[in-house]
Amino acid sequence: MQSTLLVYLHGFRSSPRSSKAVMTGKAIEALSLGGMCIEWYCPQLLASPKKSMEMVTQFIDQSHADRIIIIGSSLGGFYANYLAEKYACKAVALNPAVRAPRELAPHVGMMTAYDSDEPFDFRPEYIDELKALQIERITNPERYFLIAAKGDELLDWKEMVDFYAGAKQLVLEGSDHGIADYGDHLPEVLCFISK
Repeated sequence: MQSTLLVYLHGFRSSPRSSKAVMTGKAIEALSLGGMCIEWYCPQLLASPKKSMEMVTQFIDQSHADRIIIIGSSLGGFYANYLAEKYACKAVALNPAVRAPRELAPHVGMMTAYDSDEPFDFRPEYIDELKALQIERITNPERYFLIAAKGDELLDWKEMVDFYAGAKQLVLEGSDHGIADYGDHLPEVLCFISK
């Protein structure tokens, strides 16, 4: 039986405890109980993009899975592009920050995590680290599935749609950056990753 490593990457100031991560993890657990061989990896990403990607790639490189799938939300979607190109694997991008260096430049300084209020320092050099990870264009759109919300209050859904031209796309009327109705669309995500 083919084994899959599913990597879920949360967004900026978020964590593996985010609602989308938890919901996806539970759905994957149910698929695994149903007989599919899926390893779930949803790490707490670090403030440093470079160190975050070193941690994730080290985990992927040590995996014996037959295939890799990345799901990323917001900044995690930016990382998903980098990893999907590096490993030539499938990726699901949820309201991705396709130009993270530009989007996060105004946020340099002391920040707090959304769900813990834990402070962390988002340093100027992290913008350069993001620039080093920037994918200018995806090489194989068929490997990607974009979910973009027109109601995203932080990122431009049109930029996402352009970036993933030719990929499977689900553009939501309304919704928000966190994709509050994500549970409604999770079956499509599962369908995409199980093919």
